[in-house]
Amino acid sequence: MEQFAKLGFSSEVLSVLKEAGFKEPTEIQEKTIPLAIAGKDIIGGSATGSGKTLAFASSIIENLKINDHIQALILTPTRELAEQVAKSISLFSRNKNLNVFAVYGGVDIGRQIRALSRTDILVGTPGRILDHINRRTLRLDHVKFLVLDEVDRMLDMGFHRDVEAIIKHCPTKRQTMLFSATISADLDYLAQRYTKNPENVMVESFVDNSKLEQIYYDVPSNSKFSLLVHLLKKKDSELIMIFCSTRHNADFISENLNNAGIKARAIHGGLVQNKRLNLLREFHEKRFNVLVCTDVAARGLDIKGVSHVYNYDIPKTTNDYIHRIGRTARAGQNGKIVNILASRDYENFQNIARDESIKISQEDLPQFETIRIRVDFSRKRNFNRGRESVRFGNNNNHSKGNRMNKSQRMNNQRYF
Repeated sequence: MEQFAKLGFSSEVLSVLKEAGFKEPTEIQEKTIPLAIAGKDIIGGSATGSGKTLAFASSIIENLKINDHIQALILTPTRELAEQVAKSISLFSRNKNLNVFAVYGGVDIGRQIRALSRTDILVGTPGRILDHINRRTLRLDHVKFLVLDEVDRMLDMGFHRDVEAIIKHCPTKRQTMLFSATISADLDYLAQRYTKNPENVMVESFVDNSKLEQIYYDVPSNSKFSLLVHLLKKKDSELIMIFCSTRHNADFISENLNNAGIKARAIHGGLVQNKRLNLLREFHEKRFNVLVCTDVAARGLDIKGVSHVYNYDIPKTTNDYIHRIGRTARAGQNGKIVNILASRDYENFQNIARDESIKISQEDLPQFETIRIRVDFSRKRNFNRGRESVRFGNNNNHSKGNRMNKSQRMNNQRYF
């Protein structure tokens, strides 16, 4: 605890950190906390899992004086990250008697309205925060601390106008901290307009590149799933994350992995909040070890023990690729990124590979068994594969209410 004490934490916070098992500060914490506690505006470059929550929460916890108003606002891009940040700050501030609350869409707004009157530190997504402002159930005129967490992702998700609208409801006299895994022109614009003489704190990615192996396989489009199953069954792994481009793809891959004997679950924005939280808890508890997800759903999740990340659909941007690979090779652990390429992925992959900081080597294609995939045509499911949208078969094979014969059932299987 001596190193944390040197950063400026009070005894109340130090005791909590000790109980929680903190031993020494991470790079972002060591560089940011003294500046934050001193009240400086900060632009922090740091990935999820680097310990940035404690870094920006330090100033709020140590400097906030309890009154009857919300004094700290933290914006996050997703519901899951809002929950995670609120939970962490509640822990860190336990001995300070601060009330921390998270607001986001998809849950009862009435409960949120009732809780806002008792809140000191508010964490939330831009859409729901702005909703409360417009309903006049939230006032921000006493905010002394403003944090934009994972601001790059908020901008990617189209929250630029919402974020600016929210900031304009905050007092100009405040401490502002922006944290991002990547730097962009939009981020520079926000920093120039809404911070005052900010301190720039840039650290190396929390992903240890010396422990991160990045490879790719080049396969025919109709063999991607078969290769994925082969690789997943080839060796035992810890926790695995598979990224898909759409909700439909995530559901499709998850369902057929289970049909192939691999325990997998899909998480995406189409699930209700309680379902998503339950899935994440079960994944943490290793009740299943393969999580199939979209970028938005996985954004900001700090899941320990992820050994492999599979890109079943190659992301469109280098930023998204960096965020995906940041799920593994953390805190001294080894990690592996497996990119499964078909012809439709070439353009996106070539754009990513141009980044000199990303080193990806090609692997020889192994021999693997071709997997038949069952498709339930009665559900009229489309399997959206990036630029292509493929409908396997149609409903003309059998009339409603009639059972399919063996031949028809075989026609409902495709190699993939």
